[in-house]
Amino acid sequence: MASIIEKRRSLNKEISEQLQQKKELEVRLTRLQALANLGTLTAMVAHEINNILTPLGNYASVALGRPGDKELTEKALKKTVHNSNRASEILESILSIVNGEAAEKKICRLKQLLGEVFSCISRDFEKDCIKVKQEIPEDLDISVVPVQMQQVLMNLILNAREAMLPGGGSLIIEAKDAGDSVIITVADSGSGISPENMAKVFQPFFTTKTPTSPAARAGAGLGLHFCKEIVESHNGTIEVESQGNGTKFTIILPK
Repeated sequence: MASIIEKRRSLNKEISEQLQQKKELEVRLTRLQALANLGTLTAMVAHEINNILTPLGNYASVALGRPGDKELTEKALKKTVHNSNRASEILESILSIVNGEAAEKKICRLKQLLGEVFSCISRDFEKDCIKVKQEIPEDLDISVVPVQMQQVLMNLILNAREAMLPGGGSLIIEAKDAGDSVIITVADSGSGISPENMAKVFQPFFTTKTPTSPAARAGAGLGLHFCKEIVESHNGTIEVESQGNGTKFTIILPK
């Protein structure tokens, strides 16, 4: 009997020690996760701000190249101020996503949001032999955090452009009211996504871009992951389709 009691005590002590070790491991895991979030945040910020800095540099070059053209210089400076403010908003939005904070949603006209995205990109797609077609109702509203949804659209548009370089192609952006939701699609006629990569496109740090790609820069592998995080934070979904040639992303947002 004494032997059984002693074994039970020994077993209870071992269980207690294992539970304590489990708690310590959970604390360490939480700290490591915080560091991982910080690393992801740093890469995410670099990726998103780079999308803003490129047109900022273009605007500054225009202003410096034609100092005598007051109207052109003023326009370039206004765009620079606008994009600088957007960069600040993007940083705040990314921080809120990583920290799990709820950002303020607004009722926005989708067509206007998209127009601001193309203005920010400041690139005439026809120069890349890319035909852009937009089929979005003028009065279609969505309930979103504006700067976050603009970043989703910007990422998808820039990825589509890169997929069609250098040969060109067509970019079609459509949206429709589906009753209790809004469906947005961004489709390109580019190189497409291989079957083995389809399941990985939304994974963090997964990229097929290299320094020798037509876009002339390697990818961080965070753009689509960032898009998924934002769409899901709006209680929506994002899906991708590709049949070898061309890619279509579909976003469904609740109204």
